[in-house]
Amino acid sequence: MHILKFVLFFPLFACLSFRGEAQAPADGAQTVASEVASASIAQSPEAKVNLQERPSVPVGPDYRIGPGDILRVSVWEEPQFTTSSIVVRPDGKISIPLVSDLAIAGTTPEQAEKLLGDQLAKFVKHPRVTLIVEEIHSRIVYITGEVQHPGAYPLIGPMNVVQLIARSGGPTEFAKKKDVYVLHQDSGPRTKVNYQMVLEGKHLEENIGLIPGDTVVVP
Repeated sequence: MHILKFVLFFPLFACLSFRGEAQAPADGAQTVASEVASASIAQSPEAKVNLQERPSVPVGPDYRIGPGDILRVSVWEEPQFTTSSIVVRPDGKISIPLVSDLAIAGTTPEQAEKLLGDQLAKFVKHPRVTLIVEEIHSRIVYITGEVQHPGAYPLIGPMNVVQLIARSGGPTEFAKKKDVYVLHQDSGPRTKVNYQMVLEGKHLEENIGLIPGDTVVVP
């Protein structure tokens, strides 16, 4: 009787044992595959945090550097002189390693590069200097009121009222487009701008060019 039970149950036990052993490697392989996939994702360029340098402001060649502007200076094959986030001081001067109190306010980026190159030539043979404006703070215009994105905007080049309103995302549905006006930093009389008429091609003389410190109000 005992022999008969053994004969009946042994094949069943063998089958269950074989299935368990076959499933274990499969589960293990799946775990290893998951770990490899996770490692691949962690090491892929897309998964890494991309710590890029701050993008520069696309200034024109005639832009004049002013107090408050933030600059980045680099020298070809001389990384010890590469410096970012250089703030032009109120006196119009900057300082980088080995060059102190260099007056550059009022110069273009190209002119400032030459000034820096002349100073660095005392320490480096034929320095190739690159100066980039990272942020503009010396030439700012403002817009407030019923626009999508009120705030301060850098005056990189010539800009009129319509262009600033466009840059701020345009007027809201509640804006009084016929009653726009410009406040000037010198506290002079405000300038009325019939934005609606300007868009229709009328009273184009009201679409004045802006200067640093102007504030466009869209009621």
